[in-house]
Amino acid sequence: MRTFWIRLAATALLALPVGLSGQASEASGRSFVVGGMMGFADGFTLQGQLLARDLTPSLPFEARLRLGWTRLDPGSSSEARRIFINNATNGTPEKKGRAIDIDLDVLIPSLSVPGDLGFWSVGVRRSSFRGNFRYVGGNEDFDVTSTHWGLGVGTESRFILGSRTWLVVDAGLDWFGGSRLQGHDTSYSPDGDNVNPREDYEYGDADGAINQPKLRPVLLLGVQRRLGGR
Repeated sequence: MRTFWIRLAATALLALPVGLSGQASEASGRSFVVGGMMGFADGFTLQGQLLARDLTPSLPFEARLRLGWTRLDPGSSSEARRIFINNATNGTPEKKGRAIDIDLDVLIPSLSVPGDLGFWSVGVRRSSFRGNFRYVGGNEDFDVTSTHWGLGVGTESRFILGSRTWLVVDAGLDWFGGSRLQGHDTSYSPDGDNVNPREDYEYGDADGAINQPKLRPVLLLGVQRRLGGR
């Protein structure tokens, strides 16, 4: 599965036209940029990023590595309990969820994207989801977890604040494939290879109850700072 996503992303990158560079780069030497972002990605998110600019003289691409943490609604407490443990209803439910993401993107300059500098982006995603379900007074406290490979596309608009600093607005859409959901001593897989399933529940039931990453709109606002180069 991992090899499949990497090959698919590479194919998508090679298929993109590289002639969108009517917008000239303001720096001809290789440089690096760090940034901090906040916004929405299935929930409130904080993200840090590192960009490498002007990697080769002939290609105007930038490469971006981004690490994100997102707080989100993990899904239905009552359904999670039935599907992963039992049909008990006692206790007061409490829940919390988070996703940790690693993104790797290529950014292509484009005049069609607003801002002092505008880019289209495309890349691969790796997301680690964890939802915690606790039933106060019901003696149940368990996590449901999953990990996903995915693809993302988007835009990045930069607005100059200083000689080395930009205000940045990112907008995009991430898509993640299905993945095994594990909770307590039970797991459900998209291919039907379930472990200790409850009653007649299948992967579709678990997927419907748990808000693991699927199709995710992204909107971020932040600041970037160039570390080197002209």
